[in-house]
Amino acid sequence: MLTKKQLDLLEFIHTRLQKDGVPPSFDEMKIALDLRSKSGIHRLITALEERGFIRRLAHRARAIEILRLPDSISGGSTETSTDRSASADAGPAAANTDRAIGSAMDLPVMGRIAAGVPIEAISQMASKVTVPSSMLTSSGSHYALEVRGDSMIDAGINNGDIVVIRETDTADDGDIVVALVQGHEATLKKIYRRNGAIELEAANPAYETRAYPSDQVEVQGRLVGLIRSY
Repeated sequence: MLTKKQLDLLEFIHTRLQKDGVPPSFDEMKIALDLRSKSGIHRLITALEERGFIRRLAHRARAIEILRLPDSISGGSTETSTDRSASADAGPAAANTDRAIGSAMDLPVMGRIAAGVPIEAISQMASKVTVPSSMLTSSGSHYALEVRGDSMIDAGINNGDIVVIRETDTADDGDIVVALVQGHEATLKKIYRRNGAIELEAANPAYETRAYPSDQVEVQGRLVGLIRSY
């Protein structure tokens, strides 16, 4: 049995994971539940973890995995995003040439991506990183990049973070994407289409929004997860 606040928080986390692939921050949870401090969120998270609804992944910021859902959220099914990733058709996983093991998968780290002024694109695998399957969407190939720069800090993305990217050439306005600029520079930014141009917007007021002709920007992937080491 969950309290109303516990249920509201679980539903909020579930909705954000389904939409963005990234759990909300504690500040976002606090605002969504109209709580005065993050200590209340800590207590709710602990209660959900003790009751077996979620699991916090050690040494990773904002890394929360939903293990099961009550009927009021799942509509009678206890299948979570992790279950769906593990049981889905092998096509998406095969595209990575990596195999999911339990609730985790090894992804190639394809180099560094600029969260600041665009840098030269890197397309060679530098290493591998293990990510929870709950971060991965049910379709498409995935890869990881190491962030360099601070232009996305207000979106919770810091210098040195590893971002998990789903390969795609399309994105909605406001999505955080890997954008290839003028065929040779890659950057991580929010994308918007305005007045016939493509605007790449930072999440840091110190950086200005940059606008390019639509034929000079190519979307190479959309952010679906983040891993942070301490």
